[in-house]
Amino acid sequence: MFDFREKPGQLIDAHGQDTERKGFFTDTSICIGCKACEVACKEWNQVPMEGNLELLESSYDNTGGLGANTWRHVAFIEQDEEQIEKARDSGQKLISLGMPSIGAPETREKDTAKHIGMPEFGSPGTRIKEEVDNPPNPDTPEFRWLMSSDVCKHCTFAGCLDVCPTGALYRTEYGTVVVQDDICNGCGTCVAGCPFGVIERRDTGTIHTKPDRVDSRYAMDVKHEGTANKCTLCYDRLVDDQVPACAQTCPTTSIKFGNQSEMVESAVERVTTMHAQGSTEARLYGANTNDGVGGIGSVFLLLDEPEVYGLPPDPQVPTKDLPQMYKKVGIAAAGMLAAAATAFVGARKK
Repeated sequence: MFDFREKPGQLIDAHGQDTERKGFFTDTSICIGCKACEVACKEWNQVPMEGNLELLESSYDNTGGLGANTWRHVAFIEQDEEQIEKARDSGQKLISLGMPSIGAPETREKDTAKHIGMPEFGSPGTRIKEEVDNPPNPDTPEFRWLMSSDVCKHCTFAGCLDVCPTGALYRTEYGTVVVQDDICNGCGTCVAGCPFGVIERRDTGTIHTKPDRVDSRYAMDVKHEGTANKCTLCYDRLVDDQVPACAQTCPTTSIKFGNQSEMVESAVERVTTMHAQGSTEARLYGANTNDGVGGIGSVFLLLDEPEVYGLPPDPQVPTKDLPQMYKKVGIAAAGMLAAAATAFVGARKK
């Protein structure tokens, strides 16, 4: 039986001979929540506005999550002393288990942050004095904000791509997953196929949230209405050797862009540095190639459990179990046919 799921060899071939897989490294520890990435994404890709521009009651946010009209979303998560300690305890357990593998403290390279262009941070409430008197870390032992710019993960094994019945989604030469709007029929199968809840259909229910929106000063033309939409990693910019709009505009370099393998290496170095400085809550997300999606193209450094950021702790591509399911269905069908044949032969003998 044909297995239409992506395989590692197919993914490598999709990159082409002269290109490497591209991706993001989002370091949430230096995100300031300015939302410049959201604005840049909307302006460059002409993504329509969503919502009524009013802040949600749960956060300094007006969108709430990724969707057809929000390809970059910055989360604001408020934590008190108890939640901070819980995050550090869970992070310490991961370090004790050897995840990620960063070596013994005495063998770690010092000042690793300088080699990847990232600022050093001390533990909360302290300051690092070098030639430049850096300001103290704004976090305190009693309170902190977790800010994270979320985006499509461009999975190694993409569930949305696997289940698309029209071939509207395809793997580019950069290893990213893109929707072809002129081929998408708006069936929504990919929406259910994404384990991260990223992709969504663009319809009037999500765009025109108020009856007077069309007549307001915020009115705009809505392109590709009814089709599935998500981040393309600015494919039109990649083909011109440009950096994606969100990464280029990020003022703190929280969003870094480059070859996916290099982004993973930078993420490991960064989390190593933070552990050496006492920030045991730092951990990586999406860098494990043995997870349910084969690793992702958008690697994250988190300061708490993935669930706190609205990310699944163990994402699984929905087509993972299809061969076993088909096998069981085939066995069941064969058993039913055998039972029917036995009953038919027995009836004729009588």
